[in-house]
Amino acid sequence: MRIPEELSLTQDFDRQYQRNQISVLRTVERNACGCDYGGTSWATRDEADRVGDLLDLRPGRRLLEVGAGSGWPALYLAGKTGCDLALVDLPFEGLRIAAQRAVSDGLAGRCWIASANGAALPFGGQQFDAISHSDVLCCLDAKLEVLHDTRRVIRQGGAMVFTVISITPGRSSTEQARAIEFGPPFVDSACDYATMLNRCGWHTSDRVDVTAQWVRTTRRYLGEQEAHHKSLEVILGKDEFDSSLARMRAKIAAIDDGLLRRELYVAGAGGKYSSSPLI
Repeated sequence: MRIPEELSLTQDFDRQYQRNQISVLRTVERNACGCDYGGTSWATRDEADRVGDLLDLRPGRRLLEVGAGSGWPALYLAGKTGCDLALVDLPFEGLRIAAQRAVSDGLAGRCWIASANGAALPFGGQQFDAISHSDVLCCLDAKLEVLHDTRRVIRQGGAMVFTVISITPGRSSTEQARAIEFGPPFVDSACDYATMLNRCGWHTSDRVDVTAQWVRTTRRYLGEQEAHHKSLEVILGKDEFDSSLARMRAKIAAIDDGLLRRELYVAGAGGKYSSSPLI
C-alpha cells in the first residue's frame, strides 16, 4: 500500500513531466545536464555514460530502469549501447512521454514500458542483466521493498547502479531538520544504503561520493533558470518562480554546509536472495 505522501508525490511528478516538455525548460535541462528528456533526477550526460560503462551495457543485455520517469537516462543508454530496456514507474505522464521518445529515437522495438510500483515489479525472477535508478530511493518510503524486489528480478552475475541523496551522518537535530526540509521528499532513512543493500541480498562493490558533481549541476540549473527568468516567470508565474529559485539556493547552501550528500552505488547479485517478505 502506498502512503498518502507518495500518492501526492506521483501527482506532483505528473505535472512536472508535462511542464518539463516546454521548450525553455528543455533548454535549461540541456545546458545544465546535457540532455533534454524533461527528467527530474540530477543525472548528467557524463554520469549516464559512467552508469552504462559500470553496467557493461551492450546488445543482448537487458536493462531495467526503476522510477524511469520520462526516460532519462535509460533511453539514452539504450540508444548508445544497443541494450534492450524496460521502463517502470507510476506517474503516467512521464511514461507517456517516454513512450513517445522511444518511438522518435527508434527504440520502440527494444523498449517495454510498465506502469508499476518499484516495490512490486511485474516481472518474473532473474529477468534482467542490469538495473539502474537515479535519485529514486530518496523519493520513496518503501526503500527496502524496492531493493528487495530488484534483487528478485536480477540475474545471477547481474549488477545494479544507482544514485541516491541522503543526510550526512552525525548532524545535529537542527541540521537534520534543515536537511529534511531541503532534501528530497523521503531523504531521511533508518540506516545507510549499504546496510539496506546487504539486508536485501545485494553485495556493494563500490560506493562513490558524487556530492561535488551534484552541487555543480545544481548551480548550473540555478544559473540557467536565472538566465531564462523572463520566460520562466511567464510559464510558472513570478511568485512560483521566485519561490523555486529561493528553494534551490537554500538547497545549495545545505549541501555546502555538509548536510546532504549524493552517492553512486554499484551492487552485485552476489548475496543470497530470500523470497521471504521483509519485516
